[in-house]
Amino acid sequence: MEKYDVIVVGGGHAGIEAAFASAKMNCSVLLVSLDLDAIGKLSCNPAVGGVAKGALVREVDALGGLIGKITDSCAVGYRTLNKSKGKAVWATRAQVDMFAYPQLARTYLDDNKNIDILQAKAEKIISKGRKVLGIKTNLGQDIFAKTVIIAAGTFLKSKIHIGLNSFSGGRISENSSDELFDSIKALGFKTKHFKTGTCARLDKRTIDFKKMRRQVPDTDVCPFSFINKKINKNRVSCFITYTNKKTHKIIKDNLKLSPLYTGLIKSRGVRYCPSLEDKIVKFPDKEKHQIFVEPEGLNSYEVYPNGISTSLPLEVQREFIHSIAGLEKAKMVRPGYGIEHGLIDSRQLFASLESERYSGLFFAGQVNGTTGYEEAAGQGLVAGINAALKVKGKRPFVLNRNQAYLGVLIDDLVKKGTDEPYRMFTSRCEFRLSLRESNADLRLGKTGYQLGLLSKKEYQLIERKQKKIDKIKDKLKSKKAKKINKQKNLFDLLKEPKVSFDKIKKEIDEKKVSFDIGAEIEIAAKYKGFLKREKAWLKELKNLDKIKIARIDYFQIPSLSKEVREKLNKFKPKTLGQAFRISGITPAAVLTVYNFIKKRKKKTFK
Repeated sequence: MEKYDVIVVGGGHAGIEAAFASAKMNCSVLLVSLDLDAIGKLSCNPAVGGVAKGALVREVDALGGLIGKITDSCAVGYRTLNKSKGKAVWATRAQVDMFAYPQLARTYLDDNKNIDILQAKAEKIISKGRKVLGIKTNLGQDIFAKTVIIAAGTFLKSKIHIGLNSFSGGRISENSSDELFDSIKALGFKTKHFKTGTCARLDKRTIDFKKMRRQVPDTDVCPFSFINKKINKNRVSCFITYTNKKTHKIIKDNLKLSPLYTGLIKSRGVRYCPSLEDKIVKFPDKEKHQIFVEPEGLNSYEVYPNGISTSLPLEVQREFIHSIAGLEKAKMVRPGYGIEHGLIDSRQLFASLESERYSGLFFAGQVNGTTGYEEAAGQGLVAGINAALKVKGKRPFVLNRNQAYLGVLIDDLVKKGTDEPYRMFTSRCEFRLSLRESNADLRLGKTGYQLGLLSKKEYQLIERKQKKIDKIKDKLKSKKAKKINKQKNLFDLLKEPKVSFDKIKKEIDEKKVSFDIGAEIEIAAKYKGFLKREKAWLKELKNLDKIKIARIDYFQIPSLSKEVREKLNKFKPKTLGQAFRISGITPAAVLTVYNFIKKRKKKTFK
């Protein structure tokens, strides 16, 4: 009889991180995948990171996960986003070779002696009473384990839509796992479906890039993994083009063939990454929409035209693609499509991602209602850690909202749930200046080491970095800025907007300081006041249920987004605490309402 400590169902980003984390914590692990060649596959765009998502990647890396290391190894270009703003909110995004990525992921799994990999379909969760015992596969096997992690991505009772044609599938030409979804429902879990989609892939040899704007990768970027000191030398440009009036007319004329607008697709889609037909219908005044043409690899002829996700018929896809500048003769090599996939209500989970209903059963990734590689990887890591701790009889590992973006992500999921695919944004995080991309290793490295996911040598890199930062800070505080301002020490001088660390480092004989260390020192000085305010806001959060909301027309508050206004008007919370617990209501929105209430009170008492 086969028996493992941990069974992981699914080989996507959540499954990879879950299996690797449990194995590094000395558990025997079986990863079950429908297709071994699809492990680590990038289903959508060939990029990792971005605003808020980059912070998730670095947090996973600081805790000993894989997504950052794999990305650095197969990156073909990096960009720093938000560069017009202060360093504290800079974000990293990397274009990756989407064919090399799964190969590297598979290598990490194959090289770990604690991991077995099986190509099979998990059809049933075996349980007794309120305890999980293992899984049953389509090969007639009963495989037993102390814990089971469901990380099935978009493969649970999934349906693909291309025009008015619909068929079962978790990805184009890949099977759906209907039986596993039925098993989850039979265990009493609340389930539903969400909609996502992807765009057509094009042959770059048939594209006229001269008609597009080139975007060259940045060179002064820090790698995602703290163990890497330099970025990958491979550099491939992206290109930008736009839809136009002709494109929009083609789509409007063919809405009768769209499953979105004929009722075939009934599930909620991703609000912040809509299909092209959704953009054109919902924003009729917009004359053009940006298309970001991304290379899929160093040696691939495929490109990903990010921004034209669609579920229209193939012939309509070709027609509207050919109406776009530079794509007039572009050949489609893979079609775009919409997909409806099953998931659970994530409010049925503890913050450890273990089920409240069945001991030893964990869920991670899109099965919990999220969208994105980074969100999935983070959940997979946390589920893998907690499955291993469960096996060892130890207390679960839980990150709080003030510790990590991962803490915000999971807290939102298990407390609020989500009524649409959940994507991480900085606005969801009330401590976003404290929880920066740049300090993820300093915040979480010790925890990764204590869990056994970082080696002593790896953790010493982080300790040395922190000591270097502290040493330089002390030097700056102890030396007066004689040449510039005799009244201030150098650290206080660094608070001024036009003064950078590079300008003053010679004053303390620190000529060779890495970019990441210099940035952290500069942030500590320039954001000192803002960081204090975040600590104060942490205390205020405990009192939100005491702050009452009395008859507010939320459309009177101009800084609230349309989504927030809609939800607050729908649920009509009686306190700020209730408002904060509504799915999709960000901390920034709660703070805005709080300030509105305070201003209204002042006017009343005048």
